[in-house]
Amino acid sequence: MISPDKFKEVVSHFATGVTIVTGTHDDRPYGFTCQTFLSLSVDPALIAIAVSLKSTSWPSISASGKFAVNVLNQDQGELANTFAISGIDKFEGASFDIGITGSPLLLGCLGYIEAEIEREIEAGDHYIVIGKVLDLFRAPGEPLLYFKTKFGKFI
Repeated sequence: MISPDKFKEVVSHFATGVTIVTGTHDDRPYGFTCQTFLSLSVDPALIAIAVSLKSTSWPSISASGKFAVNVLNQDQGELANTFAISGIDKFEGASFDIGITGSPLLLGCLGYIEAEIEREIEAGDHYIVIGKVLDLFRAPGEPLLYFKTKFGKFI
């Protein structure tokens, strides 16, 4: 049996980028920090994210059928921390535009990918969500990284 602590320790040594997944439901914005994001397919353009079954934001985003992945830049660690907290107004003080899916697009990010939910698969304590890309944008800058349970950046 693999202990959860040992598993977390080992996988924390795999550096990832950091994103914030956003969406809107009943004219209210929702969002959460997400390190598990990947490009899944080029043709058709598909992405995937992993969402905790305990997420309080995902049920509302999922109900809308659409979401955005905001790729964070190296100076957005505080924003990532804010969106990782449950039970607060995560958008208070955050600057954002609204994308074609109705999802908030956080200003200052390296990029945005808007998608329509194709499929949700329950896997352990997460959902794997596959999204069909509807729109995207890239800006200059360097990414925020997550490694050994800390945020960092390229040297």
